[in-house]
Amino acid sequence: MCPCLLLALILATTNSLPSGALGADDAVLKPRVPADQIEQVRTWKNPLPLTQESMEKGKQLFEGKAFCLTCHGRDGKGLGGDIEPGTLKGPLPRNFTDRDWQATRTDGELFWILKNGSKGTAMAPFIPLILTEEEAWQVLLYVRSFGQGRNTP
Repeated sequence: MCPCLLLALILATTNSLPSGALGADDAVLKPRVPADQIEQVRTWKNPLPLTQESMEKGKQLFEGKAFCLTCHGRDGKGLGGDIEPGTLKGPLPRNFTDRDWQATRTDGELFWILKNGSKGTAMAPFIPLILTEEEAWQVLLYVRSFGQGRNTP
């Protein structure tokens, strides 16, 4: 079967599966932050309030300056439009709509990943090269909205 056809079939069926049917596997749920830093990082909280303005800024950054949608897709499912099947080495970009993953990762862990990248994946550091710390928190507000099944506060 053609890889493109197989990917299209997978994508078509994932939209009809019950919520959680494609939940995070154990590898996805493992912390990306080193063990000696995880407790401290988990105490970090997003300092920005969830407002329509902060959500809109996060969305603009996600789709623009931070180019998150290139890998994570406009829908946050982790299959960006620019990804050719079979071209990625390592795991696929994170599926932000996965509620198990959303519940497991703290804001601090996600911020740490934006700052340090994620070893063993294609996720590179974004702070301060691409995003300021405030912009990163705005992006994370938007990323959290994918796990709620909506993109507005």
